[in-house]
Amino acid sequence: MIIKKKYFKLNKMIPFLDLRAPHQELRDDLEKAFHEVLDSGWFTQGSQLEAFEKEYADYCNVENCVGVGNGLDALNLILRAYDIGDGDEVIVPSNTYIATWLAVTHAGATPVPVEPDELTYNIDPKKIEASITKKTKAIMPVHLYGQPADMDEINAIARKYSIKVIEDDAQSQGALYKGRPTGCLGDAAGHSFYPGKNLGALGDGGAITTNDKELAEKLRMLRSYGSRIKYSHEIQGFNSRLDDLQAAFLRVKLRKLNEWNSRRKAIAKRYLECLKNPNITLPFVPPWADPVWHLFVIQSDDRDTFKKLLDDGGISTLIHYPIPPHLQKAYQGLGYTLGNFPVSEKMAKGCLSLPIGPHLNNSDVSHVISVCCS
Repeated sequence: MIIKKKYFKLNKMIPFLDLRAPHQELRDDLEKAFHEVLDSGWFTQGSQLEAFEKEYADYCNVENCVGVGNGLDALNLILRAYDIGDGDEVIVPSNTYIATWLAVTHAGATPVPVEPDELTYNIDPKKIEASITKKTKAIMPVHLYGQPADMDEINAIARKYSIKVIEDDAQSQGALYKGRPTGCLGDAAGHSFYPGKNLGALGDGGAITTNDKELAEKLRMLRSYGSRIKYSHEIQGFNSRLDDLQAAFLRVKLRKLNEWNSRRKAIAKRYLECLKNPNITLPFVPPWADPVWHLFVIQSDDRDTFKKLLDDGGISTLIHYPIPPHLQKAYQGLGYTLGNFPVSEKMAKGCLSLPIGPHLNNSDVSHVISVCCS
């Protein structure tokens, strides 16, 4: 890469994601929500949680929402509710955050990685069927970086083999697949409300969405010690509940989600139209996808040099994710080595995420474009 520094360097550092600005925008409403919970004296499984579950179910176009402690628990509890565990296999993307794999192994099952489509970064449906065995009980597609996976193709494969489809919707709240929201496209979906997500709590939080009423009832027991009625425990459960305080905050932020997603889309549109640099590859959006741009991930054959160029230009960037799950020490027991999943390995080596938060102003976006094109 030949670097020519033609840009004007800012006196400040453009943050990768500003988590103060959205909360300043909603400060009065968030404080009101806090005092409502404080004054109620009810902090778990109360009216705020019930209201959020109804509102988020409506947002995702499903019948049921079950609030849980975090996104990893959401996926893990879905698997356990479906009795997927020891001796079972779950198809997962080889290109994803490790939480997708951890949910499978925490349930006792084995993750079976499948390579992504090189254009979309999401699991490639054309490669799934070859990895299905008699032990396969589910496919867990990830709507990575805020863009939906090709769910019609995935669901068709699942129906053929009578296996479940569990969406990992940790990064795509509000994204649309052929006009339908993520979170309603499989048998169940796990959501994360980690503060940096498009819909983020002021701490950890998660939820499960599904149209399966029986599954939702079992999940409500699993999240609360295996109990429907206090001190009566029907199954061996967990303690993984979305607190009422976080639910109250999420209700406030849910009302702004579409607007904030629109801001992200406007920034992504500028990037896609204006980033002209032969040394980088821009994200690809299929015609059936309406992403919400949780991340704007570019690829560069000389990623580290390009990242330094942006750092020197006052732009914070992140790498999502530098080491694919199959090469993590945590999964060395599965026996994978370098070269087993070359597409994911190439993406991990070349990926770089640019700032795209909803409170990134126009001048900062212009500066990012200027530096990237220098």
